[in-house]
Amino acid sequence: MYDIVIVGAGPAGLTAAIYARRAGKSVLLLDKGAFGGQITFSPKVENYPGFESVSGSELADHFVEQALYQGADVEVEKVTEVKDLGDKKEVYTEDGNVYECRAVILALGARHRHLGLPGEEKFIGEGISFCAVCDGAFYQNKPVALIGGGNSALVEAILLAETSEKVYVVQNLDFLTGEKKLEDTLRSRGNVEIICGAVVTKIREGETFSGITIQKTATGEERELDVAGMFVAIGLVPENVDFASLADLNEQGYFDTDENCLTRTPGVFVAGDCRRKGVRQVATATADGAVAAVAACRYIDSMN
Repeated sequence: MYDIVIVGAGPAGLTAAIYARRAGKSVLLLDKGAFGGQITFSPKVENYPGFESVSGSELADHFVEQALYQGADVEVEKVTEVKDLGDKKEVYTEDGNVYECRAVILALGARHRHLGLPGEEKFIGEGISFCAVCDGAFYQNKPVALIGGGNSALVEAILLAETSEKVYVVQNLDFLTGEKKLEDTLRSRGNVEIICGAVVTKIREGETFSGITIQKTATGEERELDVAGMFVAIGLVPENVDFASLADLNEQGYFDTDENCLTRTPGVFVAGDCRRKGVRQVATATADGAVAAVAACRYIDSMN
C-alpha cells in the first residue's frame, strides 16, 4: 500500500510527488500519457522563477527528474476510478490494476478544447493540430491559421510565423487577450494577419484538409482562408467527471475548491488546472502541488 497516489503528472502532480517524498511518504505517480503535462507543448517559458527562458519540455524534464530522484514510483496508466473506503482508497486503472493508498491527489490537468465543427475530428493530426512546437514543421513555407487570442495562442502564432509562409490569427473577440508584449511581438511579424471579431464556421470538406470559412460576428461577412493547416488554441477542458463522486464540480466542470486543495472526501485532494482558479500558470500549478502534498501528509499523519 502506498501512502499517496497522485493521478496526473503535470507540474502540479510532479511537485506534489516531490513534497510528499521529502516528507517521507511513499508515492505512486500515474499518468495516461507523457509526463510533464501541457507545459511540454510550450516552445518557450519566460515567466517561471529561476529560468530567464526555458522550453516547456526542458522545464518538465527538470520536474520529472527531481520527482524520480526523490524516489517517487511512476507508471503510465489511465486511471478510471477512485474508490473511497474510509482510511483506505483504491485506484483503478484501464490496465486492470488496483492500487491501494491512504490518500489521493487528483492533478488531472485539462485537455485542449475543440471547435466542435463537422469534420474536425476527421482532420485532427491530418491538418488540424493543437501544438505548433510538435507539428509546425509540417507546414514550413505554407499558410496556416491559428485560432485563439490568449497567451498560449499568441506564443503558438509567433512560433508558426518563424517557418510558415503566412499565419492568420482568428480571434472571436474584438481584441486579443494575451499579454501586451506577446501581442507586440506578433504584430511585428510581416507574415501575420490578425483577424478579430470572427469565428470559424466551416472546415472545407474533402479527402485532405485544405482550408476554412470564417465569419465576422458583427456583419455576418464570410471569408475563405486557403490554409494547409489549422492550429486550435482556444483553451482547455477539465476531465474530472469520472471523479465527481469524490469532489464537487462547478458549472465548467472544474473541481469546485479553493487554494486549500481540499475536497468533501477526507483523504482526497486536488491540484493544478483541474480545479477552480483565477490564474492557470505553471507557477500556480506547482503551488497547488505543494499545498495538496502538505495537506495529504498531514491527513496521513493524523491517522496514526
